[in-house]
Amino acid sequence: MAATITEDSLKTALTERLGAIHVEVTDMSGGCGQSFTSLIVSPQFAGQNSLKRHRAVNAALRAEIAAIHAWSARCQTPEEWEREKAKTRAPGGGDGADAPPLDGTREGRVEGVSA
Repeated sequence: MAATITEDSLKTALTERLGAIHVEVTDMSGGCGQSFTSLIVSPQFAGQNSLKRHRAVNAALRAEIAAIHAWSARCQTPEEWEREKAKTRAPGGGDGADAPPLDGTREGRVEGVSA
């Protein structure tokens, strides 16, 4: 029987095989280990376009990806990750362009709906 693939096993593999400094893995399949999404931050991605980054991840996880149904990865360099974190820490989450509209709400809550 093959080893079970988990968020932790994928995180460990990515950290070791890609020298990742930050890895987030989320099981999107409700715990059955068949669909994962991830954020991988590695200095190895510097100077690589998106395709090369994804190929590196897929090569590093060849056996694991073959055993699961769906895999999605967002690959960033440490500098890209820091810039993204800085934007989300800014008051209002940056320029506010990503904030949902508050029309029809009172203090961010839909009017006429109890919490």
